[in-house]
Amino acid sequence: MRLSIAAVGRLKQGPERDLAERYGKRAADAGRKLGFAPVDVVEVRESRARDAGTRIAEESNALRDTVPIGAAVVALDTRGESLTSEELADRLRRWQAGGRSAVVFLIGGADGLADSLRGRADLRLAFGKATWPHQLVRIMLLEQIYRAVTILSGHPYHRS
Repeated sequence: MRLSIAAVGRLKQGPERDLAERYGKRAADAGRKLGFAPVDVVEVRESRARDAGTRIAEESNALRDTVPIGAAVVALDTRGESLTSEELADRLRRWQAGGRSAVVFLIGGADGLADSLRGRADLRLAFGKATWPHQLVRIMLLEQIYRAVTILSGHPYHRS
């Protein structure tokens, strides 16, 4: 199964990018035996529109275009569900067992995601109620994907 993160904005060179790449590589290595492809990160351009509504619409349309037909969609949203790592692993397992070809995690821009895109999501996922910088959200998401894959494989990385 393909795993993708589609995010508004670019992760610049530096420690954040290094850490994101490290967790992406770990997830690829651990997931290979389970039938998970390496995590593909797609960066879409931030809208330059002055109006927040227009920015949200433009960025959400660009994110929507990255979602393949039949993919499970996970929208990162502070109003979403806070899942344990085990629950996220179980969702990935069920989507894979159910024949989903891909899971796409969507990270919106500073103004968030359009309601229509959030409404289309199979899961709205929150990393708590706090607002996090997009760079950190991407790193935390990659770590959670890695952790979920290790849970599914029985690897001792995760401790209950």
